[in-house]
Amino acid sequence: MKFQIENFVADIKGFLHDDMSDKEFFNFCQQNPDLKLERDYNKQIYIMAPTGFYTGSYSADINGGLYIWNKKSKAGKIFDSSTGFTLPDGAVFSPDTAWISNAKMSLLTEEEKTKFAPVCPDFIVELKSKSDNLKQLKNKMLQWIENGASLAWLINPENKMVSVYRADNSVEIIQSFTNKLSGENVLPGFELDLQILQ
Repeated sequence: MKFQIENFVADIKGFLHDDMSDKEFFNFCQQNPDLKLERDYNKQIYIMAPTGFYTGSYSADINGGLYIWNKKSKAGKIFDSSTGFTLPDGAVFSPDTAWISNAKMSLLTEEEKTKFAPVCPDFIVELKSKSDNLKQLKNKMLQWIENGASLAWLINPENKMVSVYRADNSVEIIQSFTNKLSGENVLPGFELDLQILQ
């Protein structure tokens, strides 16, 4: 089957249908490793564009800082943008950066870890690229929190804004990249200096 969106054409392997089970969706993704796919709680499948130059660089900087913090704290595991997670509402999302505490990790079986693990990360970062729809990203951030994320950052390098989403459903807007973001009580001692994203 061929799949076309605007000027994008891809040879798709496997059978794509509306009500795919988690196993079928996982297998479909494995058969099509060149596509980055996500699925919302309505089982609507989205093809994600590859990361652009700046977004990829920013993501690497954030992951690098988080890696250094986590290596010292040994408090959990870090995941990059190619990792899919099956959320409690059935959505399968891949954030730009994710971190899961050892406590949550210990609840997963070895079998679950071989697929899109049924777990919501404690901490996630989404970076808005030029091709992303801001309204959709904001809705996605709310879904992360509703599904169990304790802290989520939506970073918009274009207008140098960060939206910090917390488990208590509060949202803080930071309108400058001169500040440092705190990992708060989720990632104690972790800070991201936003100046590295300028």
